[in-house]
Amino acid sequence: MIDDRHSGLPPSITPPSIIVSEPDAERLESLLESDEWRAQPAARALQDELLRAEVRPPGNMPAEVVGMHSSVECEDERSGDRHRLTLVYPKEADVASGRISVLAPVGSALLGLSVGQHIDWRTPDGRQLRLRVLAVQPPATGADTKR
Repeated sequence: MIDDRHSGLPPSITPPSIIVSEPDAERLESLLESDEWRAQPAARALQDELLRAEVRPPGNMPAEVVGMHSSVECEDERSGDRHRLTLVYPKEADVASGRISVLAPVGSALLGLSVGQHIDWRTPDGRQLRLRVLAVQPPATGADTKR
């Protein structure tokens, strides 16, 4: 479960249901078991997300679910600001180009959400956001999904 120690979601708010593909879940669990990433503070939040996720085989995944290497269009319902982000593994992250690590609080919060769902999230500078998923584009053909 997401809590205020990791993502800024107040503990009294029940997080939305999420769906994660078996390959993404396996790769993310491997990432969390590695010495390089297991001690990261955000690793706990990602682990909590994976524990509460409904894990499905790739053939049973809805098209509009945020997975690894998906591009996500989301809107902050409070400000109206729109963002296009791509959810990536930590070594692929580049905030300037919208490539957000799954170990960033907003990355782990977006993982597994479907179009229409939202997540309340506090930014590192203390602003409260309500990000609603507007659209999800699956990974581009040829994207490296084996990291």
